[in-house]
Order: sequence, then C-alpha cells, then structure tokens
Amino acid sequence: MSDQKNLIIAIALSLAIMLGFQFFVDAPRQEKLRAEQAAQKAATTQVTNPDGSAVPTPAPGAAPGLNALPALPGAAGPVATGASRAAVVAQTPRVTIEGQRLRGSINLVGGRVDDVILPDYKEGLAPNSPPITLLSPAGAPHPYYAEFGWTAAPGDSTKLPGPQTRWSADKTTLKTGETVTLSWDNGEGLVFTRAISLDDNFMFNVVQGIENKSDKPLTLFPYALLSRHGLPKTDGLYILYEGPLGVFRPKADEKGTLKEVPYGDLAKEKNAEFDSVGGWLGFTDKYWLTALVPGVEQNIKGRFTHGGTPGADRFQVDWLGGGVAVAAGAKAQSASLLFVGAKQTELVNRYEERHQIPRFDLVIDWGWFPYLTKPMFFAIHWFHGWAGNIGVAMLIVTVIVKLLFFPLAYKSYVAMSAMKKLQPEMQRLRERHGENREAMQKELMELYKKEKVNPAAGCLPILLQIPVFFALYKVLYISIEMRHAPFFGWIHDLSAPDPTSWINLFGLLPYDVPAVFAFGGMLHILSLGIWPIIMGITMWLQMRLNPQPPDPVQQKIFALMPVVFTFMLGSFASGLVIYWSWNNTLSIIQQIIIMRRMGVKIGGGADPTPPPAK
Repeated sequence: MSDQKNLIIAIALSLAIMLGFQFFVDAPRQEKLRAEQAAQKAATTQVTNPDGSAVPTPAPGAAPGLNALPALPGAAGPVATGASRAAVVAQTPRVTIEGQRLRGSINLVGGRVDDVILPDYKEGLAPNSPPITLLSPAGAPHPYYAEFGWTAAPGDSTKLPGPQTRWSADKTTLKTGETVTLSWDNGEGLVFTRAISLDDNFMFNVVQGIENKSDKPLTLFPYALLSRHGLPKTDGLYILYEGPLGVFRPKADEKGTLKEVPYGDLAKEKNAEFDSVGGWLGFTDKYWLTALVPGVEQNIKGRFTHGGTPGADRFQVDWLGGGVAVAAGAKAQSASLLFVGAKQTELVNRYEERHQIPRFDLVIDWGWFPYLTKPMFFAIHWFHGWAGNIGVAMLIVTVIVKLLFFPLAYKSYVAMSAMKKLQPEMQRLRERHGENREAMQKELMELYKKEKVNPAAGCLPILLQIPVFFALYKVLYISIEMRHAPFFGWIHDLSAPDPTSWINLFGLLPYDVPAVFAFGGMLHILSLGIWPIIMGITMWLQMRLNPQPPDPVQQKIFALMPVVFTFMLGSFASGLVIYWSWNNTLSIIQQIIIMRRMGVKIGGGADPTPPPAK
C-alpha cells in the first residue's frame, strides 16, 4: 500500500473515531439522559420518611422551589437592584466570616450564606488584582447564594422561617473551627436554630434544629438550595463541563450516578428531578464549586430547576428531605454540608473520604479517560512537590513517559530509519516508471518485502503521543493547581498562552500587541510568542529526520505541518506548548541516536561509514 493511501486511511480513521464517538457514544448518552428526565417529570415520585411512609408532595409555592422565592430587595423577580455588591452587602445585618481560606458574611435576613470570596485566588496575575468572588447576595449583580430551611406539607399553616426572616446570632464573627448559631422564634411555640460551622478550608457544616414548645406534634421537611441568577459565563468547550451536576444513589449501598444537565438544556426542559439516598448536587465552574451534601443515609429528592425570564435566568439546585417528626415538647434536627471553594484534587478526595460523600471526586471533570488524566496529574503534582515548579515537574514526567514508551518508539524509529535508507532506491523507481503509478507501487511493495520494511510503522510514535498530549492538555486546562502556576522567564501562568509576540519584537518595542490589533480579532492569531515558535522549529527539525513521502503533494503537505501547528498551538496554554517542544526535542535526540546506529546519514541517504559492531 502506498504512503498516500496510508495517509488517507489514517485521516479517515481519525475522522471515523471522532464521528463514531459523537454519534454512537455521546449522542445516545445525551438522549438517554433526556429520556430519564422526561420520565421523571411524568412519573409521580415521592420522598419517603424513615419509616417508609410517603412524604406529601408540597403544593406549588410551598416547596423551596423558584416559585416560592419572594421578590428580591428593591426589584421584581431576579433583576438586580443596580447597586454595587458592597452596597447590597452593607444593607443587611450580618455575621462576618473569617476563615483560613474563606472571607465574607452570612446574611441574618433569611439566614443565607450569600457573601463568599476566596482570598487565596486572584482574578489576574497583578499584585493588586481582586480576589475571586464566588457568592453574592440577592439584589447585587449576579446573585449566587445558599439557603437552608424547612417546608411543610400542603394544608399545614405552620409559620416557618423564609428568605425575609430576621434571625438573631450568638456571635458576630464565624472563624475557622468555630460555630455560630442563628435562632428565630415563630411566636407560636416553635424555636428554629441554624448552627453553622466552618473547617479550615471550604466546607460549612449546617445543623438545622427545631424545638417544639407547643402542645401539638408536627412534621416538617428540611431543604437546602443553591440559587444562581443570570447565565454564567463559561468557556463553552467540549473538553470541560460547567453547570449543574450531582451524584444520586437510588439505594444506600450503590456508588451513585453522575448527572449533568447543562444550562441550555435546563432552560429548555425547565426541571429535572432525582430520588436519592444521600449524594450531593451543586454548580461547577472551571475551577470553582458550590455543592450541597445532605446526610449520608438521608432520603432526598434532588432537583435542577430554571426560572426567570429570557435574559434574567435563575438556575437552582436543591434537595428536599424526608419528614422529620417533632413531638410536643421535643427537639429535632437535620444536618448537611455546604462546599464553597476551589476544586483542589487532594482536598476534594479528602472530603470524599472524611464525610463519606459518594463519588465527590467527579466534581473535577477528568474526561472519558481518567486512567490517563489522573495518573498524569498526580505524577506532575508529586514531582512539583520535589522540584518546586510545575513546569519542571511536567518536563520530568515527559521524560518518564518517553522512557516507558521507548521500546515501541525504538521499533518505529528503526522502521523510519530503514525507510530513509531506501529513499535513493525509491527515487530511482520513481524516475524509472514516471507516471506509471501501478508499476511503481508494485516494485515498491517488492522492495519493502525484500528489505523487511513496514512503511506504516513510522506513524506509531505520533499515535503514541496523541493520547498523552490530550491527557496533559486536559490536566493543564481543568486543574486549578495549574492556574497561575509560573515557569521561568516570561511565563507566569502555564495555563495561559505565551504572552510574548514577534510583532513587538517580544516586548522590545513599546506597545502592547492586543491593543494594536484590537480592530482586527483575526490578526491577533498572527501574534505568535516565543514558545510557539520554538515548538514549530523543533517540529520542523523532527520532520526533517523522517523519510520524505514519495508523492510531491504529500511532501508539500508535510512541509506545511510545522507552520500550521505553530499557529494552531499559538493560542493554547503555554504549558502545553512547552511540553510539545520538549517532547519534540527528546524525540529528535532518540531519532538521531537510532539513525546513527542504523548507519543512516542525518542529512539523508546511507552513511558510507558502517555502523559500529554490536
């Protein structure tokens, strides 16, 4: 088979794999998910009490859904007041949060956790860059908050705390390892409490209590919700999921199933419900997460809902627990967790083990091939602790991967070197047969058979590094550990593109490239940094070592590949470009060593000096 046919087959196979995955794996999965959601909407599902009895489905307006939320302060519906976030926070009495890794406050009106910032993480690299703001109160731009409470069965007129309830607190500040207790008396014999504590990272423990001082028993149902107003800005790439998600367990002894409902699908379908024993649900962003975690053995109904109007969307995730019976003169409580913070891999795994949260590690989108991305991440993370630089750790892991695949790569490079030795003979065949391709192909095949050369074997090194390339790309893209991680010189963020540009002579000329080319977005593609250019050079050198394809058209295509990849990867994360450059360099070294052992001249053709004896 000719090299041209091999190229066509390789391209066809790649397209077939991509399209096949889309149509036969992902499309059925999405269709199944939509069917499950539709079936759950049509079916009459109920949460059960601990004794197995059914929980009455709250009537519209009684459940903690979007239709139960009152108008926001100073506005109708989810529309912001126009006031700044700081001004809205200052309008209500609050308990200050001073955790080791969290800052903010708890709103005493409604008892909401609606003001959280992450002081460890900045929006940009500048020293004066503001910290990441995660939660904001209703009435501020982009409200995003957590709420806890109780609801009653239809027809029950028990006076319950709501979003406008004014709570009292036993202290003014919540610090790491401490607990603040909010309390409210409904004036009808019921005292509600909400004890909120914070660990040394991002996890709140919320215990809702009821003291029944009346002479009547009652049954109430605990709930918790996360409400997010406005359509969040996402990267919108297939490689990463951002939106509502959760893990739900039909039975306590099951691992649980991950459910993801994108914002767009949720806005169309309006509602998704899942019965579960324990589990968790929340909103995930690229680096940040908010998640509600009910009790491990608690029967709940989890929901993803959408409300509001076009351009003023409100997305909500919530869970409704089974009935809690409170006898006259008795007390009862319901405990749950709230995560608000960064998706640090080791921390997420620790929370999963400590609190027995089922499959909590899935908050990090490791993709369809976690057996590649996870080892890649943990290897880089381990070497980072040893080397002190993630970029250096990445280079070390690349060397290890090269060593692991060296036996296969060696065979491939031997095949490529053998092909390079045959190039003079192949050129003579082309000159002899001219346009008679059939005769030339026949003699080429005889030549390959005689010299025991497989022309397709040289493709193996490229095929081997493609999955590693995508695994590293995934790790660099999704891991908060890579965010704002410096390398050396001008690379201050391995997760961002190379900031230099040849247009201003890599910073020597006194103007900023994005400002100069702001009038033409496509022109910014031409703004290549130093590392993309280095990558292109190493790719060109590597291809110079490979045997040239016999077809002139193929030669031109392969000659353009380094240029195409240079511009294509120019806007990718600099860490990925550095990896590709380093990987090419190691491949060049390997190839030169093998070519010398095979007696192949580096510039092409056979070396007149025989190879050393083995």
